[in-house]
Amino acid sequence: MATRGYDVIVVGARVAGAATAMLLARLGLRVLAVDRARFPSDTLSTHQVQVPGVALLNRWGLLERLIAAGTPATRGVRFDAGDVVLDGRFPFYDGVDALYSPRRTLLDSILVEAARAAGAEVRENYLVNELVWEGSRVVGIRGHERRKTPTTETARLVIGADGKHSTVADAVRAGRYRERPASTLACYTYWSGVPLIRGELYQRPGRAVAAFPTNDGLTIVYVAAPRTDLPAFRADIEGHYLKTLDRCGDLGDRVRAGERAERFRTTPDLPNTFRLSSGPGWALVGDAGVVLDPITAQGIGNALREAELLADAIGAGLDDSGSLGAHLSDYQRRRDAVVGPMYDFTVGVAGFRPPRPADRQLLASLQGRQAEIDRFIAVLAGVISPTDYRSPRNLARVLGLRGLAGLAATGLRGGGHRRARTLPAAIGRAWSASRVTER
Repeated sequence: MATRGYDVIVVGARVAGAATAMLLARLGLRVLAVDRARFPSDTLSTHQVQVPGVALLNRWGLLERLIAAGTPATRGVRFDAGDVVLDGRFPFYDGVDALYSPRRTLLDSILVEAARAAGAEVRENYLVNELVWEGSRVVGIRGHERRKTPTTETARLVIGADGKHSTVADAVRAGRYRERPASTLACYTYWSGVPLIRGELYQRPGRAVAAFPTNDGLTIVYVAAPRTDLPAFRADIEGHYLKTLDRCGDLGDRVRAGERAERFRTTPDLPNTFRLSSGPGWALVGDAGVVLDPITAQGIGNALREAELLADAIGAGLDDSGSLGAHLSDYQRRRDAVVGPMYDFTVGVAGFRPPRPADRQLLASLQGRQAEIDRFIAVLAGVISPTDYRSPRNLARVLGLRGLAGLAATGLRGGGHRRARTLPAAIGRAWSASRVTER
């Protein structure tokens, strides 16, 4: 049994893990990344890389590879709430102005190749059996590549980037907080012959639908529904899926005129939870640390941002002797501060609550006001915080009201924690540009 020393071992080499391994290797650290999959391979996914995530790929020199592989840019989006239809554009942010929805067979492979190019060792088809401990501190992993001799690998830090059912998080018993029950199901597939000139979002009672272009000339069309509908949905997946699209303008007709390219992918396994992000010898990133319902399609962007935050903390902490724990604690604080508002908003969106009259008033007020529509899209893209957008001051500005008394009259203002949930559920479901899980 061979033993080798690394600075960092990353368990999981999809978006969060491969990006973290790449960034750490670029800092000159000795990095081993392992994954039970062989790349390229597919996984359930939201597909969307929101604009801030695209900006990170651009900064890291990877966006050109995504584009060269034929991933279409989505710069505009049409939001249809039934009685209100808005056409907007994604914001210009840190040098980019588009959203991309790559297949995971492509995106994960690009990141794995980038990690290797940076100097990280990546082992595919590697199964982690257990963590290695010295007292209460994690010091490595034990595992094996398929049909090969087991090995023990040691490191100064082991990172769990192995998804919402993380082996690392379970082994260290990472505490959970702000946990909310799963409340939706998600179903998607790919269609050929359904060209799109922009993204399309539909909000209907008890349903959210999104359609975006992806690789190979295909369009991914996603449906979200309450989890309580799962038994009926599973009894006739295609029938329920197409029936939902028939409620979305001519989308059902356009899909039927095309051809389904792959099987339906359906899951109710959509939890919402935060985990403690670090402890003696370990840290978590991506869905292993924070997972939220995909109905707002923030997963990939969150994973990329957290990879950068964690790599910065590790780089600083390992350079400054004895301070790694403090830097990792700061990583959790920064992670939670950024993710928290969208997490709270997402949980509300996933509840499929009926809109109030005030909700409809706010949404209707955006019609014909392109700048305001584009600000609304910027919230969808994760560029503007939902908390900032739904503040009393901003809502008063959008609605053209004078002072908080006017805002209260609309029913959109509340006190304390109630105010944090005042952004309309209808608007929330509308910007559900989401798909399914796993980053």
